[in-house]
Amino acid sequence: MNYMVVRLGVSAILTFGLYSILYRENKFYRLCEHIFLGLASGWALVALWTDTLKSAWWDKMVGSTTDSGQMLTRGYWLYALLLPIGLMGYMVFSRKHNWMSRIPIGIIIGLYSGQQFQAWQNRYIPQISDTIRPVVPTVWSLRPETTGLTPDQVATIHSNVYISDALTNLIFVFTVISVLAYFLFSFETKSKVISGLSLCGRWLLMIGFGAIFGSTVMMRFTLLIDRMSFVFQDFLMHSLVPTLTHR
Repeated sequence: MNYMVVRLGVSAILTFGLYSILYRENKFYRLCEHIFLGLASGWALVALWTDTLKSAWWDKMVGSTTDSGQMLTRGYWLYALLLPIGLMGYMVFSRKHNWMSRIPIGIIIGLYSGQQFQAWQNRYIPQISDTIRPVVPTVWSLRPETTGLTPDQVATIHSNVYISDALTNLIFVFTVISVLAYFLFSFETKSKVISGLSLCGRWLLMIGFGAIFGSTVMMRFTLLIDRMSFVFQDFLMHSLVPTLTHR
C-alpha cells in the first residue's frame, strides 16, 4: 500500500470523524476537531507571514534586491517600530503588564474607525442612490439582445428604459418602500396604507431571509457533496479498490 493510499485513507477517516457529530457528540469527533484546528492554526500562521507580514511589513522594512545584489527598492527601517507595538498586544496574557496591550488595540481601533467612514460611504451611498430608479418606460417593448452589436448600439440600448426594466424597477422600489415602512417604530402607524406597506415589508423580509438561509443550506450541501465525492471516488474507486484488486 503506497503513500498516496495511506494519505487518502487518513483523509477519509478524518472526514467521517468530523461528520460523526451528526449522530451525537463523541470522543472521535473531538479528536478530529482538534487535529483540524491544529492544522488550521499552523496554516494560518504560515499564511499570515507569507501573505501579509512579509509583503506589507518585512519587504518594506528591508527593501528588495535582485539575485546579483542590486537594490530595487529602498528599505524604510521606521517599519521596525511596528514590531514592539505589535508585541505589546501579547501583554494581555500578563497580569502585571496587561495595560500595555491597550496601546496597540487603541491604535488599531482608531485607524479602523477612520477607515470605516470612507468604507461606509463607498458601500452604502451607491446603494442609496441606486434605489432611485425609473419606473416609467421610454420604449414600449422588451429589452433586445445585445449579442453581436457594436458598443454604441449597446450603449443606446442601456440608455433606454424598456417595459421589462420598468417592471423590475417598480418591484424593486415597492420592496424598498415596504421594508422601510416596516421599520417605522418611532410612532404609531394608524394609517391603513402604512400598515399594509408594513405587512408587505414583513413578508418581503421573510422571503429575503429565507433565500439567504436557503443559499446557506445549499452551500453546506455543496461542501458535503465535495467531501463525499472525495471519499467514494478518490479514495474508494481510484485508490483502495485498485490496490485490493492487484493483490
